[in-house]
Amino acid sequence: MFEQIKHNMETIAGVAIYPILSLLIFFLFFVGLALWVFSYKKEKIDELSQIPLNDNPTV
Repeated sequence: MFEQIKHNMETIAGVAIYPILSLLIFFLFFVGLALWVFSYKKEKIDELSQIPLNDNPTV
């Protein structure tokens, strides 16, 4: 089954760029996510962590 898929993919011109683009998108997404997480304000994280303990959440 994979031989048929491999043969069909080899006939497409420029198909070698797709794995590179996929890896680049994957990498950039997680780098962006890491930057967002590390730049998030500590006060907001503390506030959000207290929501399950509050009777009347403010968020």
